[in-house]
Amino acid sequence: MAAFDTARTHYGTSAVTGRTSFGIAGMVGALAAWNDARVTRKALSKLSDRELDDIGLSRGDIDRIG
Repeated sequence: MAAFDTARTHYGTSAVTGRTSFGIAGMVGALAAWNDARVTRKALSKLSDRELDDIGLSRGDIDRIG
């Protein structure tokens, strides 16, 4: 009778390597999300109050977006 280990996330790699790659991917994803939010806030900050009003935002909303 053969037994298969089905608990591994990546076959052929150790469980530690699989968890490490998910951890690194999570950090990279968090960094990318932070950067996207930073770019969005920077772009919105460059708009005039009238332009912000046209899209339904105020200066106080910029920090909450992103």
